[in-house]
Amino acid sequence: MRHTTIALKTACLAALVPALLGGCTLAPKYERPTPPLATDWTTDGAAQTQPGAKAQDWREVITDAPTKHLVALALANNRDLRVALLNVEKAQATHAIKRADLFPHIDATAGGNMERTPATLSSSGNPVTSHAYSVGLGFSAFELDLFGRLQSLKEQALEQYLSTEATAKSVELTLVAQVASSYMTLAADREHLTTAQEILDTEQASYELVKQRFDNGIANELDLSQAQTTVDTARLSVASYTSQVTQDENALAVLIGMPVTPEMTPAQKLADITPLAAVPAGLPSEVLARRPDIVSAEHDLKAANAYVGAARAMFFPSISLTGSYGTASNEINGLFKSGSQQWAFVPQLNLPIFRAGSIIAAVRYSKADREASVAQYEKAVQTAFREVSDTLAQGASLTKQVEAQASLTKATGKSYELATLRYENGVDSYLTKLDSQRSNATARQNLITARLSQQTNRLTLFKALGGGWNGKDEPEAAKLLRNAREAKDSGKPLAESATPAK
Repeated sequence: MRHTTIALKTACLAALVPALLGGCTLAPKYERPTPPLATDWTTDGAAQTQPGAKAQDWREVITDAPTKHLVALALANNRDLRVALLNVEKAQATHAIKRADLFPHIDATAGGNMERTPATLSSSGNPVTSHAYSVGLGFSAFELDLFGRLQSLKEQALEQYLSTEATAKSVELTLVAQVASSYMTLAADREHLTTAQEILDTEQASYELVKQRFDNGIANELDLSQAQTTVDTARLSVASYTSQVTQDENALAVLIGMPVTPEMTPAQKLADITPLAAVPAGLPSEVLARRPDIVSAEHDLKAANAYVGAARAMFFPSISLTGSYGTASNEINGLFKSGSQQWAFVPQLNLPIFRAGSIIAAVRYSKADREASVAQYEKAVQTAFREVSDTLAQGASLTKQVEAQASLTKATGKSYELATLRYENGVDSYLTKLDSQRSNATARQNLITARLSQQTNRLTLFKALGGGWNGKDEPEAAKLLRNAREAKDSGKPLAESATPAK
């Protein structure tokens, strides 16, 4: 009984040591790098900083109901996002494995050994049959984390898990922007197609008029050929935009993870989609700290910093413990009789003496990796700052471009109308009318493109600012993925796990 008490006390002490020493590591103190950045965006007066301004959540930025429905379907069904979220689960499990290494792994064992020794090898000259049975509990090669090596590895795994989680949020944020942008592009190309068809109908009617004038000897063959070129050009535009609309629908189907139906995408022109809410003016540059890619880069830096501690700990001795307690007997029914108890306690000290420079190289590697992570973090911040500045500057320019393009479209429309009247009255040649028609058609299509750029610019700004993913009880993607799994377990289609926006 005395030996049993000693063994139990030893096991308890071994379990408490990592808890008492787990906070001690040789990792350097972490300090967040401060990249050289301006406090305001470089936007040529497009925006000024305003204290307390916050980036908005996508549900506040995207106000169009069909777009919200498409985003919800994508968050539930998109395969890239699902892989990213499952990578988070893998990283979380890895952290749990590293954390478990701080504690002894106790196993129950039971075994038997039956052996026969022939007479030629037996000391008694007779064959001998021996039996041995044992039952017990024990742990093997449990390392006392005296210098924080295991604790540093656990911290590294934790930071890698948090980095993977931030990466998943970045995939989620990108997906939201891609779905909204793809739907806008689809609506714009449908409007392009409608405009091209209208131009074709107009030019077909114009061709019929010129042909009638040619048959009556009023127009010449050159006018007829020029009229034919306008019809063929319009036909090419219709065919091109028809193909583009189909490609847009296919791209959107991949994003939402299911076929696109007409009910999902009712917009036939860009104006049918409710414009995005304006991003609040005066966002300070500090909002970049919430960007998922920057958060991920900082966690990678912290992970590299923690690994320096694990590498340094290799210079110091390590102590491992192996212990067991149980019973043993040469008969099964004697395992639990008095006097059958057995125990073992095997401490082992390992002191590195000569490693041919491998430990020094490991420390140098960990430091170089940390410095590389610092540079990557600083680059991520600088890139984010540039993206926001560029998007703000482009937004101010696009507003002026849309106004100018709308005025140009109106002017070319009037010019086309007057050139048509002058040709029909014999004042100008058909070439003048043809030039006016081409200018007007180009202006109309460019106006659609300019308006699409203006809307997608706001989406790009929302994404560049990192979105608004905190402040919710549960991340949207994780919630929808959970619902999708429940639906899958119940045999329902994945699409039913997404609730359409009302």
